[in-house]
Amino acid sequence: MIEILSPAEVDRARRTGALVGTILQTLRDRTRVGTNLLDIDRWTKAMIEDAGAESCYVDYAPSFGRGPFGHHVCTAVNDAVLHGLPHDRALADGDLLTLDLAVSLDGIAADAAISFVVGTPDPADLALIETTERALAAAVATAGPGVRTGDLSHAIGTVLEGAGYPVNVEFGGHGIGSTMHQDPHVSNTGRPGRGYTLRPGLLLALEPWVMADTDVLVTDADGWTLRSATGARTAHTEHTVAITEDGAEVLTLPR
Repeated sequence: MIEILSPAEVDRARRTGALVGTILQTLRDRTRVGTNLLDIDRWTKAMIEDAGAESCYVDYAPSFGRGPFGHHVCTAVNDAVLHGLPHDRALADGDLLTLDLAVSLDGIAADAAISFVVGTPDPADLALIETTERALAAAVATAGPGVRTGDLSHAIGTVLEGAGYPVNVEFGGHGIGSTMHQDPHVSNTGRPGRGYTLRPGLLLALEPWVMADTDVLVTDADGWTLRSATGARTAHTEHTVAITEDGAEVLTLPR
């Protein structure tokens, strides 16, 4: 399903996006060496409930996971990159943490992810994170009415591959609206001029992610957490954007 939102629904999406962005920023500010991943999940639950919103993850049970997910935020550490299932782990100095959050408020969902280093950073980790951020910025700058999804994929892939990172195409960006995952799919690399033509009112969750030296994922015994097959570090940056009459608006910035 591809869903085109009305102006009133886009306004509601702005509120959901602001909530997601603010929760992620708050989590980043509170997370430090020694923070337990289960505490991050509890903090997320409390903030979602305080806002009168709903988690998109607790009952999430797609075919690729051992569902339901049962938690409120994805917490991926170091070589983990996607669908990180929170567990009893205290973060150590230098850990690279990705937080991925999707929330529904007033019937509209928003989805975003941030990666950051806890404590003392390794320059290679910072470069990995910064590359995903640049790739996302390139996609947002490309997006607008009449642009095709392949144009977004090409913009993302040009940055990721230009920095020397392999790109996995199993998981990528997606449409979002009344539900968390919708069509169209937006791969993290691709050919321009192909795919669905963007229209005002379309919401997209764009999410460049990479592993430092491989494009192969392996799944943890928990049935959810996806890691690099080589144990290499990973990074993931995501925003929900609305296609507007003259471009794209990032909805998941903190306020």
